[in-house]
Amino acid sequence: MDRFEAMRLFTRIVERRSFTQAAADLDLPRSTATEAVQQLEARLGVRLLQRTTRQVSPTLDGEAYYQRCLRLLDELEEAEGAFRQRTPAGLLRVDVQGALARRFVLPGLPDFLAAYPELRIQMTEGDRLVDLVREGVDCVLRIGDLEDSAMVGRRVALLPEVTCAAPAYLERRGTPTLETLADHRMVGFLQAGAGRPYPLELTIDGKPREIAAPADVIVNSAENTVAMGLLGLGLIQVPRYRVEEHLADGALVEVLADHPPTPTPVSLLYPRSRQLSPRVRVFIDWAAKRFAA
Repeated sequence: MDRFEAMRLFTRIVERRSFTQAAADLDLPRSTATEAVQQLEARLGVRLLQRTTRQVSPTLDGEAYYQRCLRLLDELEEAEGAFRQRTPAGLLRVDVQGALARRFVLPGLPDFLAAYPELRIQMTEGDRLVDLVREGVDCVLRIGDLEDSAMVGRRVALLPEVTCAAPAYLERRGTPTLETLADHRMVGFLQAGAGRPYPLELTIDGKPREIAAPADVIVNSAENTVAMGLLGLGLIQVPRYRVEEHLADGALVEVLADHPPTPTPVSLLYPRSRQLSPRVRVFIDWAAKRFAA
């Protein structure tokens, strides 16, 4: 194993906190990974990693060497990319928000894989903001405003939001106006880590305003928000694409159309510390075009 390959292996071990997982990521036997790090430590004359029964972590020297390796590997990637066309290949690990991916990404995936036949995709589904480096994920697709200085985000879409309710609810409570909102109920949405449900958001005089409304039911998923709305349990605010069919067939009715919620951003994120690999770059460019279409 040459020095640059040893550096790649070492950085992967630091990021994954595991010889076994890093070796699997790089399609190497674990014994090869162990031997390569031993040779690296012998050549440098320092101990780079602390090993316990549960995980591996860098020593102070190991952390300093890791940062140097990242810079050198990024420069090598950039230098090689400037002189030869690289066909994206290998395993691309993507974590997505499920409903979003099923609506906008998955239908085009066969064409993407046909265009890049040397790529393989491992797609996991979640809403939490994963630790990309630690968990070995190349990029994530997320909805909403995201703040994480360790990641770079590329906004790929703004999803229109809609306020709506079931006809049964409107018959019972009446059609809401700005003046009568205090008499209405909403289906509360509680995101992980939040202490209370999100209030309703409306655009009033060109500016977004939050208006709290009582909630008889509180949920923590968009699917259940729509389900509760269909049951007539309150006003709901969701991305329009989630309820287009229900609006079309009359199962839900848009209200407060003159005061829409602000659109919700959709972003693809990847680690700030990393040079974008060709496989990640082509996926992000392709996904951005999918949303634009």
